[in-house]
Amino acid sequence: MKIALIQMKGKNSNDDNIEIALEQIEKASASGADFVVLPEMFSCPYKASNFPVYAQEDDGKNCQKLSAAARKNKIYLVAGSMPELEISEENGSRVEKIYNTSYVFDRTGKQIAKHRKMHLFDCDIPSARFYESETLSPGKNVTVFDTEFGKIGLMICFDIRFPELARLMVDKGAKLIVVPAAFNMTSGPAWWDIMFRARATDNQVFMAGCSPARDENAGYVAWGHSLFVDPFGKILAQLDEKENILLYDLQLEQVDDFRNQYKILAARRKDVYSLVECKKATENNADI
Repeated sequence: MKIALIQMKGKNSNDDNIEIALEQIEKASASGADFVVLPEMFSCPYKASNFPVYAQEDDGKNCQKLSAAARKNKIYLVAGSMPELEISEENGSRVEKIYNTSYVFDRTGKQIAKHRKMHLFDCDIPSARFYESETLSPGKNVTVFDTEFGKIGLMICFDIRFPELARLMVDKGAKLIVVPAAFNMTSGPAWWDIMFRARATDNQVFMAGCSPARDENAGYVAWGHSLFVDPFGKILAQLDEKENILLYDLQLEQVDDFRNQYKILAARRKDVYSLVECKKATENNADI
């Protein structure tokens, strides 16, 4: 499976960002990609107060254009993440919620999955204050979807810090976990490589991390360094901080070989401990 990670800079205009993404999708497809990934919050400047302003519902123009791009190019598309607006009615009152959401489209343009970021990133350190929880609501689903290459898990950025989520995806059959993510200039150099290598090694699974390109003039400066990691924890390919497309041919069938050689997952003591997905959250809060 040839998978392309699009490391792009964002602009202040949603429409401009979508057009840039569509151009890059065309380039990735022309290079032979079967599967294309965009960065976290690629459609808007990464700032908590922007998310409600840029949010669209599921059937909004962004999803329509991205679905059409997947269909036109005959690719699977993980549309990074975008602010999603959900409008509902509770006790006779209109309720609006905003999620950090990644949509997945198959080769026909059909939406086959979506993941709402579960773990909201809040930090208050001397160099930065950033609270996603001020504007976003958390998702509740463990997201794994089927392709002809095998099952693929999907999480967003801060989700990777929680090993339980990756393990639940692997228990559902994931052989690759895709992570649109925007680590910053503090978290990036400290933890970017470590997190991806740790989750790959813990779960004997391929990991793919797609970051925005670095823009020193942006309010939020991303680390970049989009990468692929194999089930041994080896970095297979990695970009620097600049705009680029990282294309790699992943052999997902190799996961079984890794697991047969080093029987980490098989050695778990299920008689002593277990990890269980809460059915109530999945059934009552389905994302699709």
